[in-house]
Amino acid sequence: MLYVVGFGSGAGECMTGAAENALKESNVIIGYTTYTELVKPFFPDKEYLETGMRQETDRVRLALERSLTDRVALVCSGDPELYGMAALCYEYLDEFPDAEIKVVPGVTAAFSGGAVLGAPLTHDTAIISLSDLLTPMEKIERRLHCAAEGDFVIVLYNPSSRKRADHLKKACDIILKYRDPDTVCGYVQNIGREGENSHICTLAELREESVDMFTTVYIGNSETRIIAGKMITPRGYRR
Repeated sequence: MLYVVGFGSGAGECMTGAAENALKESNVIIGYTTYTELVKPFFPDKEYLETGMRQETDRVRLALERSLTDRVALVCSGDPELYGMAALCYEYLDEFPDAEIKVVPGVTAAFSGGAVLGAPLTHDTAIISLSDLLTPMEKIERRLHCAAEGDFVIVLYNPSSRKRADHLKKACDIILKYRDPDTVCGYVQNIGREGENSHICTLAELREESVDMFTTVYIGNSETRIIAGKMITPRGYRR
C-alpha cells in the first residue's frame, strides 16, 4: 500500500487524524528532506527515505516500488493534491500496475494561513502558484488576469525565490489593473512552524513587500475588509 499523505502546513497540530493514522500504519516514510524532518519528531521509529528538491519523479518511483512489498507513506506538506505528489503517483501506475494508492488529504496552506489572518476565503477563491518551473510564465499571467477580472479572492503560492524575486511585484501589477490599490491583502510566513509571522496590508503596499517561498499571499476581492484587525471576506449573509 502507498499512502500519499498531506500532513498540513507544519505537522503536529496541523495534521489530520487520517494523516496520523496513515503514518502510524506505514513502515517506511518517503519525502523531500525538509518535509521528512518535520514528521520525524512524531514518528521517530520509522524508516525514512529522503530525496532533495526537484527530484519528484525519483521520489514517486521509489515510493511505488517499495509499496509493492511494504506499507509506505509518501509525505507532502499541506494537501497532496494541491501542488503535491498525488497525481504523479497515478501517472506512474503504468510502470507499477500492482501498486495500490490511497490519497490522504491534508489542510493546505491556503486554509491554515487564512485562519491566521482571519477569514479571507469565505467566498470564491483562486489558488495560483507563481513558480514557473513547470508552468510557463505566460500561462500564469493569463490566470492572474482572469482571476483578478473575475473578482476572486486570490491566494498565491511560491510568491518569490532568489531566481524570481520580482514575481510578486509583477503579479500585483497585473491585479492592480482590476483592483483598487487599497484592496485588503495579507501574507503569512512559516505557517504552523517556528517563526510564523503574518501581516495585513493594502495591494499597493503588498507590491513593495519582500517575501520568500515559505510565504502564502492573500489578495482580497472587492468586498474583503478588515474587521477587528483581521482580514475578512463576507459571504453576504447579512444582506
